[in-house]
Amino acid sequence: MQNNDTLIQVKNLKKYFKVGRNETLKAVDGVSFNIYKGETLGLVGESGCGKTTCGKTVIGLYDATDGNVIFDGVDINNLNPKEKKEFTKRAQIIFQDPYSSLNPRMTVGDIIGEGIDIHNLYKGKERQSKIYELLETVGLNMEHISRFPHEFSGGQRQRIGIARALAIEPDFIVCDEPISALDVSIQAQIVNLLIELQKKKNLTYLFIAHDLSMIKHISDRVGVMYLGSLVEFTRSDEMYKNPLHPYTKALLSAIPIPDPNVERIKKRIPIEGEIPSPINPKPGCRFASRCKLAKEICLKVMPPLVEVCNEHFVACHRVKNS
Repeated sequence: MQNNDTLIQVKNLKKYFKVGRNETLKAVDGVSFNIYKGETLGLVGESGCGKTTCGKTVIGLYDATDGNVIFDGVDINNLNPKEKKEFTKRAQIIFQDPYSSLNPRMTVGDIIGEGIDIHNLYKGKERQSKIYELLETVGLNMEHISRFPHEFSGGQRQRIGIARALAIEPDFIVCDEPISALDVSIQAQIVNLLIELQKKKNLTYLFIAHDLSMIKHISDRVGVMYLGSLVEFTRSDEMYKNPLHPYTKALLSAIPIPDPNVERIKKRIPIEGEIPSPINPKPGCRFASRCKLAKEICLKVMPPLVEVCNEHFVACHRVKNS
């Protein structure tokens, strides 16, 4: 699917890592999707499924093993150094751990101002005013400018990370599990801040998480990853009303429901069986060893991601077109 508002096209993206003489870890293995300007695309899956590697490859922190990432009509794998610098100005990332991603020896002002200096955006008083403005934008105070990361709480540190990403006025931000390291009481504040900033600045997000309930809250469309591949991809409301892949159904069944009476009788779908290794994976569907619906073809042939109904894509031999 493609329209005039497409900002990013990811085509058959692969990222492999050599982990031994004859062993290859296929962290991302043939993933394709588009991201439209101004939307939030959620990428969800359990730990180790490749969603963070996918995000870092999309933004150019990793070089793709194969495939293409087309950003605003240009393949980022073919950029010269000058073009690469311009791309990094337009595309930023907010990391999962707000402590390890901030240099402990730099003040907050220097952390936020680093990108401004690299891209020569502001000097002197203008630079200082911009940093003050960014601190205020993310809910911090002017006096925080001279403090160090260890003096802040986890939620405050993540706000600093958001301010750093915003400093060079990007169009696109990869949010790599930006709330998973935070207390539950703080998570909603950070997500609401990201939503507010998106509306104000017309930002486009790739929001990576393992929390399906939070993905539902922030995302326009959602892709579900399992061991390096997309298994389902559709609009957020459609994903939650009509999940089709057995893995997606199991993940959704595990989301707690606030009503204790409903939660007590809700049927959970357990995921059993051995998790296959992403190192030199066997042919067939990666989920087949844990799927109760698996049949012979599932063990032999990798199902393609196909559109089974309006903008609803599924990779499963058992799901038929409607």
